[in-house]
Amino acid sequence: MTNETQPDSRFDRITNEIVSGGTQREVDAAPTPTAMVLGIVAWVGLLGSLLWFRPWMFVFVVGLALSIMLHEFGHFYTARKSGMKATQFFLGFGPRVWSTHRNGVEYGLRAIPLGGFVKIIGMSNMDEVDPADEPFTYRQASFPKRMWVITAGSVMHIVIALVTIVAVYGFAGRVEEAGRVTVYSVSADSPAAKAGVAPNDIITAVGGTTVTTSDEFHKALASSVPGTTVDLAIVRGGSPLHLSATLIQSPYAPAGQTVGFLGVTNDSKERVNQSWLQAVTKGPRDLVSGVGQATVGIAKVINPVNVLGHLTGSNTDASSRPTTIVGAAKMSSDYGKYDGWAGILSLLAALNVSVGVFNMFPLLPLDGGHAAIAIYERSRERNGKRYFADISKLMPVVTVTVALLAFMFFTGIYLDTVKG
Repeated sequence: MTNETQPDSRFDRITNEIVSGGTQREVDAAPTPTAMVLGIVAWVGLLGSLLWFRPWMFVFVVGLALSIMLHEFGHFYTARKSGMKATQFFLGFGPRVWSTHRNGVEYGLRAIPLGGFVKIIGMSNMDEVDPADEPFTYRQASFPKRMWVITAGSVMHIVIALVTIVAVYGFAGRVEEAGRVTVYSVSADSPAAKAGVAPNDIITAVGGTTVTTSDEFHKALASSVPGTTVDLAIVRGGSPLHLSATLIQSPYAPAGQTVGFLGVTNDSKERVNQSWLQAVTKGPRDLVSGVGQATVGIAKVINPVNVLGHLTGSNTDASSRPTTIVGAAKMSSDYGKYDGWAGILSLLAALNVSVGVFNMFPLLPLDGGHAAIAIYERSRERNGKRYFADISKLMPVVTVTVALLAFMFFTGIYLDTVKG
């Protein structure tokens, strides 16, 4: 284990811990009885209540925990293979709940189930280590090794997403246009309810216009003004049926626009069986598309103006709304209810893509920030002489970044819990 010198002030210690990606305090300390009891109660209570009341949410949370552990294992494995010294591997943050030491590494569980970390010594010039351990620090490793280690977490997320997507496509099928519009729910007292439309009905035509996609269905309704009675061609239980509904003004239409409203939720996409050849070709293609979408989406979400707009209600763009594990867990119940295991695994794949992309944004204390510093140091090398960046000069930037991330997190918690 290391004999690390602790920073002089609390602020220095906290910033050093944030930048170095782990904790340096009480490396050999055992969990206190109070922390152990409270931590076990928190973890067991959380997982137990989810298993009892929200089983699909339980599956999602367990899958997320496994993703976090694999992320950290990516850093841990590559660091050890690169000759770096890793001293801690924890799931969770805060006080220790349980830990054990093996081959110079402390493995354990902490009380707050909001992530995990691996402590690799010497992440920057601010991280003081025993001089005897200096050759085994992250900062002394070659550029390729540093890039391998710091990107391993995000690479692991992409690998998880790829394997999950291919498996879902191979076993359950890929969500594609099925050539039919299926009704999932009918609003009470809506024109659809009064006309007799029911869930699982397949709408084949609106006012004599054939519809095979949700877009065609919505356009057919939007072209009919409120008060218009439209004929609906429906297939119910394999038998054709004709109903008539009198449309009303859509409560969701922009101010000043007249749009017909039927009152159903629908979709024309379903899981279509794929061969394994199709699964291994379409899966990576969709993953690449997902990475691009996640990059654009995250850039919008980390814009504080957009986040503030969601707080004030002036921004209704769902793609720029910050969300947290609370919001994702809520979504998992719906995914599991309507799409079973395939839905939960698809949600986990999408989340892994988003986390993997977000983690590589070039901002400290994210892994992408460390990667950017490694690239900068490499660019400053001259005549084979190594250049070391002074991370302490970036502390104002780190403070702003942490404040922004905290603002996004607490805004996301508020939106996920209060506004739903």
